[in-house]
Amino acid sequence: MGDIPLAGVHGGDGPRIARALGVDPQSILDLSQSPNPFAPDVAPMLAHHLDAVHRYPDPSEAARLLADAMGVDPRRLILTNGGSEAISLVAREIGGRVRSEPEFGLHPRNPSGPVWRSDPHNPSGRLAGDGEMADVWDEAFYPLATGRWTAGRAGVVVGSLTKVFACPGLRIGYVIADDVQRFARHQPQWSVNSLAVAVLPELLDLADLPAWSAAIASARRDLAEVFRCRGYAVESADAPWVLVNARGMRERLAPHGLVVRDCSSFGMPEYVRVGVPDSDGLARLESAMIRADVEAKSG
Repeated sequence: MGDIPLAGVHGGDGPRIARALGVDPQSILDLSQSPNPFAPDVAPMLAHHLDAVHRYPDPSEAARLLADAMGVDPRRLILTNGGSEAISLVAREIGGRVRSEPEFGLHPRNPSGPVWRSDPHNPSGRLAGDGEMADVWDEAFYPLATGRWTAGRAGVVVGSLTKVFACPGLRIGYVIADDVQRFARHQPQWSVNSLAVAVLPELLDLADLPAWSAAIASARRDLAEVFRCRGYAVESADAPWVLVNARGMRERLAPHGLVVRDCSSFGMPEYVRVGVPDSDGLARLESAMIRADVEAKSG
């Protein structure tokens, strides 16, 4: 068994942990990410659309369907190659700064310019209050926190369907803005892949945001209780994760095939961020914590 690799900047360390342990990546429970644990399995749907790989992508119809689902004028929305491209397109055009730290690492950090804010805030997990203002809103986790696609605020909105449908490999994001074409002009041709475009209508048909949000809220309470019962201080807000004051928890759990997000990149080395799992994942987490505690006492 190799040494556990250092935490990545943005989480998602499961494959690297698997290589270090010499195990199948599918055997790792990666709670350093925070996708929807109750989303339908996308893989069988993709099997029905494999012929799409023989065509260049045309995202126009998929973008229109997403805009309709979100209650947005289709002329105000473009699809992107994940939320990261959405952020990059907007940052390249208008720059900007975060209102305060900590904040999501991909947001621009210029001395001045438009103010960016994730909602719910990453990493605290708290939804923005009624009086909070920003010029660019990152709503990647908003649907899972509220059961609604968007808050419908003025300004620019970036988002990611990766989290909603638990499909980071498909890379589906979006930008919403009155003048969205100013951001689209920076986008390379065929940015969004054909499989993503083909499967998106089916995903939208299956979306049940209110049910998913309610299930995540219930699972988040169960997750927080697992840590509190063991004496850890937990900050549980509105997002599909909890913050736990547990320095070194990532290193203790990783040898047991379970990954949590080290928050050092947020400037919070004493915290880990733990994505909300389903019931099976919660049982795995409890088991891993018990084994880690036994090892700590025996060592």
